Amino acid sequence: MGAVKRVAGLIVTILVALAAARNASAQSVPPIRIGFGMALTGGIAAGGKQAALVYDLWAEDVNARGGLLGRKVELIKYDDQSSPSTVPGIYSKLLDVDKVDAVLSGYGTAVTAAAMPTVIQHQKLFLSLFALAANDQFGYDRYFQVLPTGPDAKTEFSRGYFELAAALDPKPQTAAIVGADAEFSLLALEGARANAKKHGFRIIYDRTYPPNTVEFGAVVRAIKAASPDLVYIASYPPDSAGIIRSAHELGLGAKMLGGGMIGLQFAELKAQLGALLNGVVAYDLYAPEPTMNFPGIEQFLTRYRQRAAGAGVDPLGLYIPPYAYAEMQIFAEAVQAVGSLDDGRLAQHIRDTTFDTVVGKIKFGARGEWAEPRIIVVQYRGIQGNDVQQFKQAGKAVILYPPQFRSGDFRVPFEPAKR
Repeated sequence: MGAVKRVAGLIVTILVALAAARNASAQSVPPIRIGFGMALTGGIAAGGKQAALVYDLWAEDVNARGGLLGRKVELIKYDDQSSPSTVPGIYSKLLDVDKVDAVLSGYGTAVTAAAMPTVIQHQKLFLSLFALAANDQFGYDRYFQVLPTGPDAKTEFSRGYFELAAALDPKPQTAAIVGADAEFSLLALEGARANAKKHGFRIIYDRTYPPNTVEFGAVVRAIKAASPDLVYIASYPPDSAGIIRSAHELGLGAKMLGGGMIGLQFAELKAQLGALLNGVVAYDLYAPEPTMNFPGIEQFLTRYRQRAAGAGVDPLGLYIPPYAYAEMQIFAEAVQAVGSLDDGRLAQHIRDTTFDTVVGKIKFGARGEWAEPRIIVVQYRGIQGNDVQQFKQAGKAVILYPPQFRSGDFRVPFEPAKR
């Protein structure tokens, strides 16, 4: 009996030693370090903070499942202050000093373009978040973009707006095109001119305004004086709010008003503008309409919203968050499929694969853009007051385009609020 006890004790000792060895081995494996700059302060911090929160949620999810390739994931992030001038230094530090295993872009076109030379020099895989046509000038074969603009991003961004206008009866004749003198807006305006010309609209007003403009009365008065049928606006969040308010204050009416207005997709501006949004026709990427109920999207939004309030970020999460999470789903699936962090092999796998994500299927094509575009155009309707919770409901941002996601009819014209 004593011998049996001694053997049992020896077995227990061996098992404990093996478990300790496994734990020590697991702890000695370095994490996969993923680095990025992000707008945590500055003009586009509202979007950058959302993306940073989503990356944190994704890392928690992956680590709860044991990590990638048997290694935990660690995120290394720096505040790019919404300024492209800070970006080259951030990515040099990430790659040369921090020695991260992978890099992601920040949020937006300008900061992504600023990071590209450093990333290309190091031959790293580069997944980007909402960077309009950022790879057009580089043609980098390890770049992939989650913004669903398709292979011709500049014209795709406004294609739906002008196709909807061209289908109206009677057809509008004239257009005003206006936007900030900054990278995103200039690219979007270039595409808008091409689409207006394609459909035979005569452009009677075509101007840009300085990026630091805070008062839009003069801009809106000039547009009103031209009396266009269509008003296409390519603007950043503060501009979008300022132009819509001025349009109502100064009585600017049109068959269609809106277009490429960044910010209307965010809860903060939705709440600020409230019923002033009614009738505006603008691009978007996701709307809580039954035609876009992708597998997993509701579960993701529920989890995001649980964390968003405490983090002080957009409580709706309808714009950036789903695509940021899809971006990381793509990265994780590629790493697991390839079985390594080799940048060239990862890029080849991503190029060859159709991915199932919380925003539906994604297949990449030329220059790392989506093979098939999917910019949607929505019309805001039935908004009452300033309660942001109403935007979780279907029917507030009715999808007009593309046809496969259309969820309601198109109502014109845009009429300013009665004063």
